[in-house]
Amino acid sequence: MMSEKSSATGSDRFKYLQMLVTEFQDTDSDEAKEQVLANLANFAYDPKNLEDLRTLQVIELFLDMLTEENENFVEFGIGGLCNLSMDRECRDQILQSEAIPLVTGCLSSRREETVLSAITTLMNLTTPASSAQTTDAAVLQCMLRFSISQSPRLHNLATVFLQECCTEERVAQAEAQMLGHHPTALGIPLPKD
Repeated sequence: MMSEKSSATGSDRFKYLQMLVTEFQDTDSDEAKEQVLANLANFAYDPKNLEDLRTLQVIELFLDMLTEENENFVEFGIGGLCNLSMDRECRDQILQSEAIPLVTGCLSSRREETVLSAITTLMNLTTPASSAQTTDAAVLQCMLRFSISQSPRLHNLATVFLQECCTEERVAQAEAQMLGHHPTALGIPLPKD
């Protein structure tokens, strides 16, 4: 009896998530799309929904949002990816989609929430195989700048990134590059407080 109830709940959840994806695709209203994206990003936080979200190709939907001009689309897209990237299967799928350049592009957002989600996503995407991309010189220089931000959240998260995802040698090289010539991350504005 218990398993029937569980599968019915799972089936209802899948139908609801499918309805959200369809609504996003069918509506012309940016406001409605923003609401759907926010809902999907929230559902991405719950491990019970991960398989359904993968089946519905929500990872690709979130990735598509990272190139949009609408800053809300970008914020909800990277927020959803951030939540999904905590799961190993989702992380692997995101990495296979060659998403790292799209995620690092979010580091230049004027919105602090977008930048925080991008940093966390990069942390989640860092594996032995991907670390050359997730911790390349431009990203490290950006993190070094964020680590001296007036924003405590940005400062703390960038500091954790540098400590947890990078070798001391790589960080020292990035610091030396910043001192030696114009750093590639210098043009990236810090998010507004």
